[in-house]
Amino acid sequence: MTSPPANVGNKGIVVLKIRTEENLQHAWRIRNEVFVVGQQIPAQDEFDKFEKEATHFLALYNGFPCGAARWRITERGVKLERFAVLAEYRGKGVGNELVAAVIESIKNPSNPSTKDIYLHSQESAVGFYEKLGFEKLGAPFYECNIKHYKMVK
Repeated sequence: MTSPPANVGNKGIVVLKIRTEENLQHAWRIRNEVFVVGQQIPAQDEFDKFEKEATHFLALYNGFPCGAARWRITERGVKLERFAVLAEYRGKGVGNELVAAVIESIKNPSNPSTKDIYLHSQESAVGFYEKLGFEKLGAPFYECNIKHYKMVK
């Protein structure tokens, strides 16, 4: 891994802002395993037209690629997306470090588009994001046949 750490956390967790094709491929493999294989989301819905414009991240646990995420600027602010942690690495702090690194990377007081930070959380992850300071906004909705909530920070 040649990218410098974006965030070095506890327990051997490192989060990299992706700068190489190799690391991007690791992130895509993780997302494929979690969403396409694990949740049966169609690949064409998981891997979309925003891949090139988004800023991507890769989480490592003791050097092993195990988590991925991305963010992008939308007309509504900064949207955090595609948070995925391999099943065997959940509950080890990888998700917390990934969210912290992503949020840290978008902090820029001169960029007005970072005013609103939001995400679409699967219902099963709402509690996780609430612990990190996100709040539900509005009624539930469905993406890829999975119940989601808009959450803002």
